[in-house]
Amino acid sequence: MKIVDIRATTVAMPLEAPLRHAIGAHWGRFIRTIVEVVLDNGVVGLGELGGGGESAEGAVRGLLPYLKGHDPLQLEQLRWKIMNPTASLYNNRMQVHAAIEMACMDAAGKSLGIRACDLLGGAIRERVPFASYIFYRLPDQKTGHGGETSADEIVAHARDLVARHGFRTHKLKGGVFPPDHDIEVMRALAAAFPTAGLRLDPNAAWSVEQAIRVGQAIEGLNNEYFEDPTWGLEGMRRLRQFIRIPTATNTVVVNFEQLATNIRLDAIDVVLLDTTFWGGLRQAHKAGQVLETFQYGASVHSSGELGIQLASMLHLGAALPNLGFAADAHYHHLVDDIIVGGPFHYENGEIAVPKGPGLGVELDRDKLLRYAEYYREVGGYTYDRDPTRPDWYGILPEQRWADPGKVYL
Repeated sequence: MKIVDIRATTVAMPLEAPLRHAIGAHWGRFIRTIVEVVLDNGVVGLGELGGGGESAEGAVRGLLPYLKGHDPLQLEQLRWKIMNPTASLYNNRMQVHAAIEMACMDAAGKSLGIRACDLLGGAIRERVPFASYIFYRLPDQKTGHGGETSADEIVAHARDLVARHGFRTHKLKGGVFPPDHDIEVMRALAAAFPTAGLRLDPNAAWSVEQAIRVGQAIEGLNNEYFEDPTWGLEGMRRLRQFIRIPTATNTVVVNFEQLATNIRLDAIDVVLLDTTFWGGLRQAHKAGQVLETFQYGASVHSSGELGIQLASMLHLGAALPNLGFAADAHYHHLVDDIIVGGPFHYENGEIAVPKGPGLGVELDRDKLLRYAEYYREVGGYTYDRDPTRPDWYGILPEQRWADPGKVYL
């Protein structure tokens, strides 16, 4: 097995409605780059990268001179060829490596007839539970979805998600409106779903003092963890002294040096592992083993995936013995996917780990072309801006909240 070519295609995938978050919004679509690693035996491995356009595609294709002739099974060599910390100082390649590694694991698995999780030691579960991942959404005129802002609207949205997908855990993406609004919504969710686990993630929008106040206000709810309420390891360490909810992060522990510092500081209880942010599926799994050793919690983070990256998340979830929490996924907000057979299906809030070799998914070439053309039509968007507030930009801690009483059409 040898790599003979690397391809990259940017796609735009429509969402049911635009998703608001503390730092801006997803403007009704996700932009992703689909990576294909072609082997000399004709096998094509698939990977996925967040973002896209000429720069992302060029960064992926630009690795072909480094990797032409590389055996995709030599994954540790791959890490050093791409992510050598000295060589990549001037061009951080972690997320590009993640997509290439994903594709190599897919290609090697397909060639050998084994699954990606087998390259991590095998599966200890065949179904991975997911949280609902609820956003304040802007209305979408094309789909008729969205517009949820009030506590009653968020609860109704959560009921619809439970009816469609069976979620047993609810995560609210907060930080858009003043903190008291998130407190009201969390209490409403707790009242509507008394047996469900709850999570609140305001994307670090609050000061330590605000985070303490919110944490104490929701302390009596069925909280699984309190995710990134404030920024930084030191901020999270200070917060942890004043609240009795486990804390979590996907933003300030995303590499092994930060993981070591977190353990020394005893700052954050649960780390959400991302198959992109950590530099690849193997690195995320390795971090999970460190968390297991020190008895910290582990979950799986979502960074706006399509079906290829979701498959990598499923294989990570399959192989993590200490996956003590339902994984995150934006996936149910998509209107379609670019994999054969269409989107993965939830059953009782869970998705089955693919049975096929490699990642267990294949590209739908017609869908790939359709959504590549859609990207050429609509382009990217400014993730860290809010389309309803053109003069606003986020700062930390946030001081200029959106108005929950404003009606958006």
